[in-house]
Amino acid sequence: MTESVRRLAREARRDMRQGPAAIARRQRARLAEAVAHARANSPYYRELYRDLPAAVDDPALLPVTDKKTLMGHFDDWVTDRRVTRERVEAFIADPDLVGARFQDRYLVATTSGTSGLRGLFVLDERNLAVPSALASRTRGLLGFRDVVRMLARGGRTAVVAAPSGHFYTVASAERFRRDHPRLGRIMRSFPIDQPLPTLVDELNRYDPANLAGFLSTLAQLAEEQEAGRLHLRPSVVMPGGETLAVDVRDRIAAAFHAKVRAAYAATECDFLSVGCAQGWYHVNSDWVVVEPVDADHRAVPAGQPSHTVLISNLANRVQPFLRYDLGDSVLLRPDPCPCGNPLPAIRVAGRAADVLTFPAGNGGHVSISPMLFGTVLDRAPGVDRFQIVQTTPTTLRVRLQPRDGADADRVWQAVRDEIGHLLAEREADHVTLERAEEPPQRSSGGKYRRVIPLATS
Repeated sequence: MTESVRRLAREARRDMRQGPAAIARRQRARLAEAVAHARANSPYYRELYRDLPAAVDDPALLPVTDKKTLMGHFDDWVTDRRVTRERVEAFIADPDLVGARFQDRYLVATTSGTSGLRGLFVLDERNLAVPSALASRTRGLLGFRDVVRMLARGGRTAVVAAPSGHFYTVASAERFRRDHPRLGRIMRSFPIDQPLPTLVDELNRYDPANLAGFLSTLAQLAEEQEAGRLHLRPSVVMPGGETLAVDVRDRIAAAFHAKVRAAYAATECDFLSVGCAQGWYHVNSDWVVVEPVDADHRAVPAGQPSHTVLISNLANRVQPFLRYDLGDSVLLRPDPCPCGNPLPAIRVAGRAADVLTFPAGNGGHVSISPMLFGTVLDRAPGVDRFQIVQTTPTTLRVRLQPRDGADADRVWQAVRDEIGHLLAEREADHVTLERAEEPPQRSSGGKYRRVIPLATS
């Protein structure tokens, strides 16, 4: 642990001990610093904040930002003039640079994005240090037997999530391996775009002490564990990326005989919250501002679901996310959480990236993670936006928005080939693909869902 992480960890534990008032003071101070830095070093924010008071520690005074706008102003948004979209694009085009230091300092991560708009994210050293610092105040969640089980497996962590590429889960794990070559074997990424039997076999050989990944994938692995094909004994299972229902949490916990600690986060702020045994996500509000708001971006009272949620990442200076619309509906707990954690607690309604499930010839079913569709179609030429809708158990309707100047027929052919190959690999080549006349549609909440499972009554 570096000295900077130790210092941040001491601060995090001290603020937690001192209670909500101390955490709120820390949040206001860090927000004022983040706004001042953005104003001084980002041409985009300098113009956006030109009419604001000289010092701002109230997030409600700030204009709302979103991914589309910030990505459209990328070069003016970032605070380091050497960081440009062109240079970032060139960097992520090289798969050998996953986890490497961009310009000798930053971690670059991409998202396929359920909104249909790819994100290009540049994370500085402090942004990467904060999660390690905050982890120091959650270690008490493990009991003596949990620690023994973890040490018996060398503390190995398996991250089962994104396919290979500059996705955050992969890039951050690779950064750890690059920075700590002697410890590199204790963290390993397992891409989900491989056949399930292969993934199961690799996990059995690795025998991790901790298991992390997208909820939909971990739910599939729980089925493999129940069937006796997977033989893992992790101390902790850490699902993320999707909303964790109580019944799914209980099933995963029972299958692996492990504690389940979910987290609600995003690449824009990977330390946003940590889950508790009561099924709530506790916001690390000393380092992030979370605002549940209505459609007009006005605060929603605790206990009521929001239209969307705004976040302000108070750690990342190179690419400031300030009052950033994350697009999810959340509910803020109106009373103290029974778990005893004093941090604000939320539940999330808007990140259920459902798995697509198809009937199989043997009477069973085939399940495919939505992220796999995003992975294959992000590389299809000429695609600006896509949406896959399951209209029957064996039919997928594909809505496409080609890029300007692209030949629509050729785009469709490329998309059909990519999806067809994915389905064949997953033994779902009996699924029919339909080319939709209509473009991708927004949901009632204003978001584009890239993959929409079959509606069930």
